[in-house]
Amino acid sequence: MTEYRAMINGVEVTAYYSDSAVKEIFIPLLERLADLRRKKGGRILVMLAAPPGCGKTTLLAFLEKLSRERTGLTPVQAIGMDGFHRKQAYLMSHTLQMDGGQVPMIRVKGAPATFDLDRLEESVRKVAAGEKCGWPAYDRLLHDPVEDALLVDGDIVMLEGNYLLLDEDGWRGLAPLADYTVSVAAKEALLRSRLIDRKIRTGRSEAEAVRFVDFSDMPNVRLCLEKTMRADLRLRIGLDGDYSLE
Repeated sequence: MTEYRAMINGVEVTAYYSDSAVKEIFIPLLERLADLRRKKGGRILVMLAAPPGCGKTTLLAFLEKLSRERTGLTPVQAIGMDGFHRKQAYLMSHTLQMDGGQVPMIRVKGAPATFDLDRLEESVRKVAAGEKCGWPAYDRLLHDPVEDALLVDGDIVMLEGNYLLLDEDGWRGLAPLADYTVSVAAKEALLRSRLIDRKIRTGRSEAEAVRFVDFSDMPNVRLCLEKTMRADLRLRIGLDGDYSLE
């Protein structure tokens, strides 16, 4: 068992990855990506799509670390789509049509409509084209994106997000820009439990966490589980938290 500790979006996270997952899934994945990079002769873009609560940001940070520690692998640069959240002021002043009424966007922050898809696609195209470019990151203390927080300059860039493989109008245009795609799935109940625990660790009471997760997060979880397009590599998280091939 490998223990991995990191600060993820301002929260201290400890993740555990089994030896079998590391040896049979993660290292072969990184070897496959290094081979794709050599064959292409230029940058490759990898998209990893997973529902909220899957630990995708932590997983990519771990893969980035693994790629830099193992000889024979090409270092991976991990980035996320959360920097394309619309700004807090926008979310507070706009609404969405939901359940027969208008709901303030701020109440469903994290839903597809609360991201700036046009800007995301424009930036993804730059990365896919091999450009060195700035990339935004989401600051959980500011509750807003920070522009050009990162410089994308890696040979293998792994982009993670909930909706990168979403089978809906507008979002379908992202997947063809990737050289390789990965999806992660899990049982709905497991993701709900993880999301509630994550909210509690950021300072919310259990009751507040449950209300927020059930109203805001779980519709997005179901959307991802039901409408993520087929990826080149499909992974699943079991009830024990371990990864397996789907």
